[in-house]
Amino acid sequence: MTTTPPDRRVLLASAPNMRDLGGISVAGGVVRPGLLYRSALLSKLDEADQRAFESLDIETVYDFRSAAEREAAPDAVGESVRSVWLDVVADSQDNVAAQIPTLLADPAALEEMLGDGRADEYLADANRKFVSLPSALAAYRSFYLDLIDENRTGAALFHCTTGKDRTGWAATSFLLLLGASEDDIRADYLETNTDLAPALKPLVDALKAKGVRTELLDPILGVRDSYFDAALDELRTRFGSIESYARDGLGLTDLQISALRRRFTESE
Repeated sequence: MTTTPPDRRVLLASAPNMRDLGGISVAGGVVRPGLLYRSALLSKLDEADQRAFESLDIETVYDFRSAAEREAAPDAVGESVRSVWLDVVADSQDNVAAQIPTLLADPAALEEMLGDGRADEYLADANRKFVSLPSALAAYRSFYLDLIDENRTGAALFHCTTGKDRTGWAATSFLLLLGASEDDIRADYLETNTDLAPALKPLVDALKAKGVRTELLDPILGVRDSYFDAALDELRTRFGSIESYARDGLGLTDLQISALRRRFTESE
């Protein structure tokens, strides 16, 4: 039975779109709270939010961004936090998910690339690549292996720039592996549209004032069912099931998949 996911938001003004994956119903119980978080970039944490972040006991941050994105906006989480860089789109430098900061700074490029309804197509294709691109498979394999490393302590967080595309597939695959329903996973995926919009409004208003057709931004600053469906279609076409994706795509063993489920699941 599908249940309504709890309110898992972590409301940090300088770190939007952050939430705990804990509390979502999965096979055998729920995702254990306080162990795994998702967010957008962490480059602008102010002093108050830095203290709030530290209170979550996050000791590892997985950064799915490209080198250019990291250089332009490095995480500001403190030296005590271990940063693991996993460039999901290293093999696809033109992936629109990694170009969002560049496109926002160049309205002409934004119009050229995403005008005439091309945005939906680009984002759907980007989400397919998160499932099967070699660099994506390598990145997510490392992500899961590190999550289950017995020597890793504390909570963990994963993010990209807006916390919706590369981060979205990490959350989707994680929840599928733990046995969450597709409806609950989709609900978490689409929550980005609510959690991210307030933080982006000043940016959108500024671009609109410059004459940018801000309707072009809707597909790249939010998520849609079609993007989620594109990733799941790629999963089923390429691998057949989430278990086959984990085994054949990521190279995880059954023992490692079981270890992931044990570590992150608790009974209700």
